[in-house]
Amino acid sequence: EPHCHQQLRHLQDSAGIAARLPPRLEGRWVSTGCEVRPGPEFLTRSYLFYTNRLFKALQFYYWDPSCRDPSYSLVIKGKLRLRQASWITRGATEADYHLHKVGIVFHSQKAMREVASWINRTSGEGCRGFLPPGRSWAPGALYEVLSARTERDCTAALGFAMHELSLVRVERRFQPLLQPQHSGSRLVEELYLGDIHTDWGERLHYRPTGYQRPMQSALHHVHPCPACGIISGADEHHPPILPAGAALPMQLSGSWVSAHCEVRPAVLFLTRFFTFHGGNHTWEGHYYHYSDPLCRQPTFTIYASGHYTQGVPSSKVRGGTELAFKVTQARVTPMDQVTVLMLNSSEPGSCGLAGSWSAGVEQDITATNGCLALGIKLPHTEYELFKTEQDSQERSLLYIGERPTDGSSPDSPDKRPTSYQAPLIRCAAASEEFSNYISLKYVGRKDANGIEALKPLPVAFLLFIALLFLRWD
Repeated sequence: EPHCHQQLRHLQDSAGIAARLPPRLEGRWVSTGCEVRPGPEFLTRSYLFYTNRLFKALQFYYWDPSCRDPSYSLVIKGKLRLRQASWITRGATEADYHLHKVGIVFHSQKAMREVASWINRTSGEGCRGFLPPGRSWAPGALYEVLSARTERDCTAALGFAMHELSLVRVERRFQPLLQPQHSGSRLVEELYLGDIHTDWGERLHYRPTGYQRPMQSALHHVHPCPACGIISGADEHHPPILPAGAALPMQLSGSWVSAHCEVRPAVLFLTRFFTFHGGNHTWEGHYYHYSDPLCRQPTFTIYASGHYTQGVPSSKVRGGTELAFKVTQARVTPMDQVTVLMLNSSEPGSCGLAGSWSAGVEQDITATNGCLALGIKLPHTEYELFKTEQDSQERSLLYIGERPTDGSSPDSPDKRPTSYQAPLIRCAAASEEFSNYISLKYVGRKDANGIEALKPLPVAFLLFIALLFLRWD
């Protein structure tokens, strides 16, 4: 558990991340593994940006969640123009893109039949003859689904749009080398592109405000990354086939923590810290919210707890497990004056004791059935999708379902996610759990102009507190 707090503290110091504005995009960027988009769609991506603003993006689609059985590939060519820093998503740059052409290559007769039927069913006149009926699959043939020159666009049937290019962020950091005998560190560059709307009907015209799972520079990526080399060497005729991962049973027990400062659409920056107690199926979660993309300026913290159901394998998203989470208790700590003002001016009886909030002081909101101002309803059930994996460094990862883009909650089975948020890393095994809750408390200190600034407590003090709370069962 001290390890979990170390990891959170490390995120708060934002681990030497630099993000240039405007970002430098030249070069090749690749997925670091099999990606899941809402739908679900399974894909890998390889995007090449040239110095003259032109780009060539490859998207490889698969039948399976391990990205071993390709169905079709898209070749997307166009031009990208970076514009100003985003007003909505702090730390991002807005961009305009223009598509010149999109081609599709099928990897089987089955894929060709399926896509042809989508296009014939949902497209206008100009696309109906896209593939003549009964036409047999020709490996290596490239069919044009969009051409700016002839103004033909048959991509809508594929749920295809490149709006992800309208929001861009590049982060550079140095990865410490794992082997002690290697000195120094290695540059890692990550490309964050706009998120894909969780509702299929909305994705064609949604302007992103959050990000997808980042791609990494083909030159400067985290080592080892078995998928990176395979994806960067692939082309539309030879789609990447990723190495088979061991199928692991779902292992939830223990504590899990964010690997990065995370962004959600409608722009919340946060880190998460969860503990699951497999024995009695209870869970507790801490959500630390911030106002900046490096998670340095805290706004409020939520602690929630409850219980969860036995998982069942998902029929919709292969590889995933469906669970239901009941949230029965919650506490909120406002961390800045803006949040304090908001909570103190909220409707009496709608969020804790009206008018009594102050910075750094936690309050239970269970009695008021949650907190209207922060959108928390209690008690509350969420229908969830989980999966656990091991990464190439043998760390256990936990993927929890992506939140609905419209900010609502997956509070009915039909709103259950079909894709995932950024993974959490296991930071403590089940045996190391302890049941008392320690928040990352902040102490006020006066800064030069006499305003109370919030300052994290030193780690040694946190550890001292942690030891006090250890329950000897």
